[in-house]
Amino acid sequence: MGSSVVDVDLRLGVVLVALTALAAVSGRLSGLGEGRSVLIAAGRATVQLAVVSALLLVVVGSLWLSAAFVLLMVSVATATAAGRATGRPLRSPGAVARLTATAVPVIGGAAPVVALVLASGTVPLRGEAVIPIAGILIGGAMTATSLAGRRLREELGQRRGEVEAALAVGLLPRDAVLLVGRPVAGTALVPPLDQTRTVGLVTLPGAFVGVLLGGGSPLEAGAAQLLVLVGLLATEVLAVWAVTELVARGRVLPVPG
Repeated sequence: MGSSVVDVDLRLGVVLVALTALAAVSGRLSGLGEGRSVLIAAGRATVQLAVVSALLLVVVGSLWLSAAFVLLMVSVATATAAGRATGRPLRSPGAVARLTATAVPVIGGAAPVVALVLASGTVPLRGEAVIPIAGILIGGAMTATSLAGRRLREELGQRRGEVEAALAVGLLPRDAVLLVGRPVAGTALVPPLDQTRTVGLVTLPGAFVGVLLGGGSPLEAGAAQLLVLVGLLATEVLAVWAVTELVARGRVLPVPG
C-alpha cells in the first residue's frame, strides 16, 4: 500500500459499489425515504472527485489558479447553504438577494481564519497547502450556515406567535427574532464542539491520519489536526453568529410579524 491510505484498483470499486448499495437499501427499507438521495449523492461525489482530482493536477502549480479554485468553492458553498437555510430552490425569485446574504456567513466565517493561518506562515502560501485548508474551513462555514439557518427557519415558523407577542410589547424585530432564535442557532455548533472535545479519544480525523501517512511524526500530525479543529471551531462560531444576525434583520428569511 505504501504511503496511500487506499489502493486504487478494482477492489476499491467493488467496495464503493457495495457501500453505496448498503446505504441506499438501508435508506429505503428503514422508511427514511433516502434511498434515491444516497444513489444520487454517491454518483455526484464520484464524478465530482474525478473531475476535481484531474483539475487539481493543473491548479495547484499556480497560486492564482488556486485562488480561483477557492472562489469556486465559496460559490458552491454559498449556493448550497442558501438552499438549506431558506428551503427555497436556487431558481426561485429573489435568488440573488438570498445568495448575497448567505455569502456573508460563509465568507465571514472562513476568510478571517484562512487569512490568519496564511499570514502567520503556519501554512505555506502554496496551492497544494492553500486549497486543502481553505476547503476544510469553507466547508465548515457552509455546514454551520446551513444548520443554523435551517434551525432558525423551523423555530421561527413554529414559534411565530411568540415573535409577534414580543413585537406587540415593543421589542424591535431584530430583538424579537433573537429572543426566540438565538438559543436554537447555537445547536449548529454541537458537531464541531463534540468533534473537538473527543478528538484522539473517539476518532483520529483526516488531517492527523494524512500527516502520518505522508511520513510526518505523530507530533506533527497532532499539531496539524489541532490547527484544523480549532480553525473549524472559530470558523463555525463566526458563521453561526453572522447568519443569526442576518436572519434577525430579515436578510435571509422574512421576519415574522
